[in-house]
Amino acid sequence: MRSDKDMPSYEIYIDDDVYQHFKKDFRSEDPVEAELVVGDTVYDIDFLYRGAHIRKMTKKSYQIIFPKVTSGIKELHLNAEYIDKSLMRNKLSLDFFSSIGVLSPRSNYVLLTINGEFQGIYLQLESVDRCFLKSRNLPKGPIFYAENDNANFSLMSPVLEDIKQRFESGYSRKEGDNRDTAELAKFIYQINTISQKDFETEIHRYLDVDKYLRWLAGVVCTQNFDGFIHNYALYRRSDTGLFEIIPWDYDATFGRDIHGEEMDCDYIPIQGYNTLTARLLDVSSFRGQYFMILKKILKNQFTPEYLGKNIRKMYRQIEPYLKKDPHLKGTVNQFYSELEFILGYIKERNRYLRNHLSDLV
Repeated sequence: MRSDKDMPSYEIYIDDDVYQHFKKDFRSEDPVEAELVVGDTVYDIDFLYRGAHIRKMTKKSYQIIFPKVTSGIKELHLNAEYIDKSLMRNKLSLDFFSSIGVLSPRSNYVLLTINGEFQGIYLQLESVDRCFLKSRNLPKGPIFYAENDNANFSLMSPVLEDIKQRFESGYSRKEGDNRDTAELAKFIYQINTISQKDFETEIHRYLDVDKYLRWLAGVVCTQNFDGFIHNYALYRRSDTGLFEIIPWDYDATFGRDIHGEEMDCDYIPIQGYNTLTARLLDVSSFRGQYFMILKKILKNQFTPEYLGKNIRKMYRQIEPYLKKDPHLKGTVNQFYSELEFILGYIKERNRYLRNHLSDLV
């Protein structure tokens, strides 16, 4: 949904008494009824908070659900991007994933007002659901969100330090039924139990290996540390029966961690993490395939020249509205310095990864 302005304006209207209670109860998972006005169009919506630890932040993030599919959309997310002072990392990462052949949510910036009170600049994120698939002419299929560290592609729980009681633990089902959940559990089990000699041939029955290796390259380049065990979704194509992986929640990237602190450009090794990654890279043909994918990305997409164009475009779009955002007035100087910081990170991370490509040979 877009208005005619350079940055679309979303106006939310909620009953005043309901809104006052809503603001106080930010831990609530329950939606409130509201109206969304975009230009001359009014939509009935359900409006709720989203995220976990970010709910404690001054600038909240939200989710919008349309009771009826509207303009091909069932729901969307409005991210405050409060910790990331550049406001760019999430969008920059997801656009980067799309450029390297990985299914990725679309995003754009909007200006949000609630009951006449300007909330500032938000990143609108496409929800990964059946509408996500339909907009790309992809076949229907179950979708699972990886919500916590148990989504580590292992039979072992890093939380309990014991065998998982349910192999699909760590995931919430967005689309599909119980049979699809059983297929997910089977997938996790097979990752861990296929013999080493059979893994190269058998894994192709469950996973789109090329798409996974492209995703792995994306996580390694952007250094989303949490991305190896959550911050992703799984989609199982109904025509092939193969799982594909979709990135999600990539604000802690490009040289900053989840607290906004600087992350060294050599923090994550070129091989990445998690059980599935380790098993794939233990196979010489897959390791060679990853080598070629990553080498090409480091030459073409993960460069200051290629990504710099997108960064500067976002910079120009955000900058006119920055000082108007009531939650960002104290961090304006940080926004201006982040452009060069991100470009410097890309340069150094690219150099580090190119120097370690030989580790994959």
